[in-house]
Amino acid sequence: MIAHPGLRFTDHTVTVPLDHRKPGVAGIEIFAREVVAADRVGDDLPWLLYLQGGPGGKSPRPLRSDSWLARATRTHRVLLLDQRGTGRSTPITARTVRDMPADRLAAFLTLFRADSIVADAEMLRERLAGGSKWDTLGQSYGGFVTMTYLSMAPQGLRNCYVTGGLPGLTATADDVYARTYPRVAAKNAEFYRAFPEDVAGVRAVADHLDAADVRLPDGDRLTARRMRLLGNVFGMSYGYAQMHWLFEEAWHGSWLSDTFLHEVMRLTGFVDTPLFALQEYCYGRQGVASGWAASRLITKYPEFAEKADPLLFTGEMMYPWMFSEIASLRPFAGAADLLAATEDWPDLFDLDRLAGNSVPVLAAVYADDMYVDAELSLATASFVGNVRTWVTNEYEHDGLRTAGDAVLGHLIEMAAGLR
Repeated sequence: MIAHPGLRFTDHTVTVPLDHRKPGVAGIEIFAREVVAADRVGDDLPWLLYLQGGPGGKSPRPLRSDSWLARATRTHRVLLLDQRGTGRSTPITARTVRDMPADRLAAFLTLFRADSIVADAEMLRERLAGGSKWDTLGQSYGGFVTMTYLSMAPQGLRNCYVTGGLPGLTATADDVYARTYPRVAAKNAEFYRAFPEDVAGVRAVADHLDAADVRLPDGDRLTARRMRLLGNVFGMSYGYAQMHWLFEEAWHGSWLSDTFLHEVMRLTGFVDTPLFALQEYCYGRQGVASGWAASRLITKYPEFAEKADPLLFTGEMMYPWMFSEIASLRPFAGAADLLAATEDWPDLFDLDRLAGNSVPVLAAVYADDMYVDAELSLATASFVGNVRTWVTNEYEHDGLRTAGDAVLGHLIEMAAGLR
């Protein structure tokens, strides 16, 4: 057990099948970190499984006991799961897949969706919780995984907490991005209202990138369209300020500054999150290919044209060109095209089982969420049995991180009120 101010950590690694339908064929390692308050190490506490957002995001590496984790460890033994393909759970990166041919890699990646994550979690529950029911906390994509968990193995769940992550249960990739583009445009407008001087500043950088061959520290060429990926931060509480400060330091004389180039590389490099760039496959439905939906739909929104003024940043949309222009994504290019054309996806949500769900689900829905459509979230809440929502415009998508004690505390109080 690792000591930490106020907390104690215990690391767990288990071997699970790569394909849970073929348990004897091949295995991968799954890592999870147990966190308990230092003064409750010996107590018999209920478990809380944390399901990180993404897809493709590893679980937090706590530096101190604060925010939601401080609230959770008052009453729970917390398990921070690195979902398969992330962190220490058989990570998927450009290096780990570089020798795989495209067809084999595409087949491999289909085994890293929410259904496999849930099957991994059930093996951990048997191993660590002795088969007892546990609570879950799903942030963002973790809420998508929660709905799959309730579809596949509700018998393992006591309470489910969801923050900014109730998915549209029947929404296709086209449905999702048709709703996303207007929300991202609205966030751009808010950014430029807050920092009107950045209208000219952003355009000046984009024009420079169109005229010059500007290289990032890793050798990738920085293009205006890659720069526009920075808009993914607009859905966070700090996003507008972060963008403004970045462009404030963009220039060193007539050249783009090393500071600017390094930060753009970091924010748009996907070095340890290629699954995030492949996220359209999360919306794969039986008989419906995602077909690079974000790329197809952008043409319907002229305000996102490359020469439009003001120049709009894109958000959580992924495009085919990224897999040729970004070094960490190039090994995935062929597989990405195959996944975009795939139609025979297994269903991740059992609508009949969800309609009859009896597990309490307490969900924070952020009214202004850029990433997860609030209208789709509320439709899901009205369809799935035993869901209680808390709709708030007080927080952005990162409310759990910035005000976790209040957010998680409110949901736990809601659950207590059901007893």
